[in-house]
Amino acid sequence: MDSKNSTEAKYIGVVGVGSFGAAIANILAAKNPVMVYARKQEVVDEINSSHSAQGKALAKNVIASNDPAQLCKICDVLFFMIPSSGFQEVVKTFSPYLFPYHLIIHGTKGLCLNLKSGETLETVKKIKRSQILTMSEVILQETVAVRVGCLAGPNLSKELAQGQPAATVIASKYNEVILEGQSLLRSEKFQVYGNSDIIGVEISGVLKNIIAIASGALAGLGLGENAKGLLISRGMVEMIHLGNALGGSIKSVMGLAGIGDLVTTCNSIHSRNFTVGYRLAKGETLDSILADMEEVAEGINTVRIIKAFLETADLRAPITENLYRVLFEDLEIEEALQFLMKYPFNVDVDFV
Repeated sequence: MDSKNSTEAKYIGVVGVGSFGAAIANILAAKNPVMVYARKQEVVDEINSSHSAQGKALAKNVIASNDPAQLCKICDVLFFMIPSSGFQEVVKTFSPYLFPYHLIIHGTKGLCLNLKSGETLETVKKIKRSQILTMSEVILQETVAVRVGCLAGPNLSKELAQGQPAATVIASKYNEVILEGQSLLRSEKFQVYGNSDIIGVEISGVLKNIIAIASGALAGLGLGENAKGLLISRGMVEMIHLGNALGGSIKSVMGLAGIGDLVTTCNSIHSRNFTVGYRLAKGETLDSILADMEEVAEGINTVRIIKAFLETADLRAPITENLYRVLFEDLEIEEALQFLMKYPFNVDVDFV
């Protein structure tokens, strides 16, 4: 990276200080000063006065601002760590201050929709691939940034915050983005791999959230490890077919962002998506679960988007379809699992 002032370390920008944003800011702060963006003035004040963000401890060399122009002026590299529901809006807020020299890596496992004004998922019901945007596609559509990357993998925020060993993958069409991300993030406890298939990596991270909700439901019903093994293996096959239809490669699903993240999330009480499934199986309603969750479970919106995509794609995705009926059409979880057990899969692996 060319630096305007090579004698001192450049600030690295992190947009969003939820649990994942805070964890990444601390990892980055081991090598460089970090400036984080938070919308609320009280969060900015808390970070700058007590080195914590809503109770999450931050390194001493992390400072905060709620001014996008300041962040873009001071930082050449920006990590966007925003839930998908607010992603497009935040990118639009930053857009006037971004230039082609900026390098952007996002860590959001979700999808946005590219619909006409006034249209919603409820009114259109069917969507094509061209109407679905991954987060890198949002950045490319809304800004003049060119060098865009994605951070994905089995990265539970709580474990990262505790300094537990982990690995991630940075995906980009530009090798320069991968190398920069690796040099900024890699440490003895955090391995960073590279992948040129950014769409495949993004889609893998998105689709695994669907299977994680189903895995939480299995756990909530007290169904054992054999059933989970069935779900994870069938879930991976479903991810591969859907990923292919959405423009990703099989290799990405087989890597850290796919099966690596899938196994972690399907086994973790720290996963928000797993928690949604678990609580549903215990008899809670989706509305009551969402009402007291501090951070977004991305898989719920993903289920709705993929279900609408399946209406136009010549494809069956039984786990996604049945999970949609559980979440939005009052299908009993037990019935959905019975369906999965009886679904006529004749061949174990059909994609190699």
